[in-house]
Order: sequence, then C-alpha cells, then structure tokens
Amino acid sequence: MPATAGPGGRVSTPEVAAVVAVVVLVASSAVLALAETSLTHLGSSKALALEEEGRRGAASLARLLAHREQVLNPVLLLVLVCHLAAGTLVGLLAQSYFGAVGIAVATGLLAVVIFVLAEAAPKTYALQHTERSALLVAPVVSILARFPPVRLLTRALIGLSNLVLPGKGRRAGPVVSEEELLALADVAVEADVIEVEERALIRSIIDFGDTVAREVMVPRPDMVTVAAGATVAQAMETVIANGYSRIPLRDEGIDDIVGLVYAKDLMRASREGRTSAIVRTLLREAHFVPESKRVAELMREMQAEKFHMAIVIDEYGSTAGVVTLEDLIEELVGEIVDEFDVEDPLLEPLPGGDVRVAARMPLDELNDLLHLDLPEGNWDTVGGLVFDLLGHVPNEGETVAVDGHVLRAERVQGRRIGRVRITRAEEATAPDAAAS
Repeated sequence: MPATAGPGGRVSTPEVAAVVAVVVLVASSAVLALAETSLTHLGSSKALALEEEGRRGAASLARLLAHREQVLNPVLLLVLVCHLAAGTLVGLLAQSYFGAVGIAVATGLLAVVIFVLAEAAPKTYALQHTERSALLVAPVVSILARFPPVRLLTRALIGLSNLVLPGKGRRAGPVVSEEELLALADVAVEADVIEVEERALIRSIIDFGDTVAREVMVPRPDMVTVAAGATVAQAMETVIANGYSRIPLRDEGIDDIVGLVYAKDLMRASREGRTSAIVRTLLREAHFVPESKRVAELMREMQAEKFHMAIVIDEYGSTAGVVTLEDLIEELVGEIVDEFDVEDPLLEPLPGGDVRVAARMPLDELNDLLHLDLPEGNWDTVGGLVFDLLGHVPNEGETVAVDGHVLRAERVQGRRIGRVRITRAEEATAPDAAAS
C-alpha cells in the first residue's frame, strides 16, 4: 500500500489524482477561454457565411450564435468552476507538503500558470484566428450548453443575480447598429474591400427604411393628369408630349383622381380607330397611399399586387402627389435618367463658391452633399425651409439667413419656389463691406 504523503514519503494515489485533476482543469479552462473569446467576437452574419461555404461545424456554430447569451453564461460559469477547483486542489496539496507558506507560493505559481496558459494564450489565439477557434469549440460548447446540470445551475444563478440587481438582464437588440454598419462600410472602402459605389448603396438601403412616400413622390404641382372626359386622341397627345406610360385620370379636379390610363391601352384604341372614344372607357384602377407610408412597405405592396404607380394623399384626403416604382428604385440606386428626363440639375456649383439648387431638393441630401447643418423640421425640401423661415411666398431675389448661409429665392413661379442660391454669410456681406 502507498505510504501517507509527506515531505519524505511517497506520493499517494489521491495526490496523483489531484495533480492530474489540476492539469485537466487548467486545460479545460484554456479551452473554455478560447470558446468565450471566439464566440464573443464572431458575428452571427459571419457564421451564416461560413455555413453557406459548407465549412465543417458551421451549422452548429450558427445555431449557437443565434442564442449567444444562452451559450456564454454556461461557459463563464464553467471557467470559474475550473479556476476555483484547481486553486482548491493546489492549496490542499501545498499545505500537506509545505504548510501555510506553501499555500501562498503555490497560489502565486498557479495564478501565473492560469494567466499564461489558460487566459492570455488561448484568448490571444482566439482573437488572431477567430473563425478557426469558433469552429473548433462549437461542438464542445454545444454539448456543454445543453447538459442539464450546467443549464439548470446557470439559470438558478442568473435568477439569484437578478435578485441582487433587479431587471431582466441585457435587452435583446441589434448586434450592429446603423451607425456602426456605416462606419464598417467606411473602413471597408479605405481597406479596398468594397467600392465607393457599394458603400453608397449600403447607405441608401439603410436610409430607405426611414423614408416615407412624401419624400419621394412627384408633388401635386408637377403631376401630369388627363381629364376623364377627354378623347383617346387628346390623351395620346399628353402621353407623347411627356413620355409617360401611365397617367392619372381626373374627374372634377386633381383631388378627384378616378383611375389611371395606360399608354398601351391608348395605342391599342388608336390602332383600332377609336381615337374619338372617351378615355374613361379605358380606365384602370388606381392605388391610393398616405403620404406617411414607408417606401419599403410600399415597394413590397407594389411587388405583391403588381402595380407601378400610386396616388399619394394627405391627411385630409386631398391629392398630395404621385409615386412610381421608378421613384422608389431611384432612392436605392440613384437617379435613373431616360430620354424623356430633361430637367435642370438638382445641384449646380457656381463660380465664387456659391451653389444653386432646385427648391425641391431634399434637405437631408443637401446637408450630406455640402456638409451643411441647415435645420430640418416639418419640411422636406430646400424650398420648404425658405417658406418656413420667411413665413410668406418670396419675391424673386428675396433672401433669408440661416446657419451662416444666405438663401436667395432665384426663381419663383406663382406661389412656388423654383431654384435657390446658397451663399456663405461672410461672402454675401463682403461686397457690402467693400462698398462702404
């Protein structure tokens, strides 16, 4: 039989088992530390990409990251258990051989071993090879997270922690916010991972979710309509003059849109010799949407119900404008100019640093392009800002100052502003100062 352990005696079987257990515990804590770091730093989207590539273990990894909090808590608990158990065993062995001094020395040595072998080394490796590490530990962590004793103990301890710190824990939320995603796109452009155009498309997609129909519609004054009592020949003239494939039909006025007429229906009727027929006979159903409707939802409706144009109405039921599928697509990919689009540019740089813009230009786009901070409010366009600041319909040449800039109404047609000239305030006052 083995002798009792002591300074001069042989090591007993329990002591050998304790040493082996310490080694196993330190190795286990190293694997768990590797799992903790890799699973924390690997994004769910990357795991899905690995699964699409057919990487071994990627499916298990994607399932783990879908419920990351249910996986990391058991891992953290087991790391703590490994450290405490290893420390306890080393302390008992050290006391049996060297007494109180041995406990202090052994604790210090164990701290160094755990820090180097079970913390710093595996976590550094996990940061350097995150994908490889996560794929390696995913099967092990999946088994541990589903192991009933570990799962139940973790839930119980989380419940106790909620008693100390009332609450429901970390609220679920997006892994990456919109601002972080845009910042990642900027970094990717600088690293030549994606093109500038791809970054612009990412920004457009993010902004698309917050855009409403009022911001993209053709406004009421710019709408081209045909009287429902007009003839096919008259409607054809309007279609040819404007190059539209669909035109709203009005009855008593623009607020009384009764349907749409398609250019192909007009051409078919004209070919059949029915040029004098009333265009109302070719009427097709019109779709109406509120001006506050989000364009992402509207695009899905257009795809599902197969229509390309919708009449936008305000809160009082009056016609506010018209929006087409092309308008929505342009919000994503930019302006789509065809042979019928003969328009003044939205923005035109002028000599001396001034800028001339169309009054219908969205204010947020102008701020982004020129790095301005013009105020945004219940108006969407530059013209709306000028109206709000002046409080009346401006005369041509009338100016208003805001945010260190002077806005001049260069073209006013009736009660509508056509173009606005933007000048820095110091540049606008410089000629006056020189004259004095």
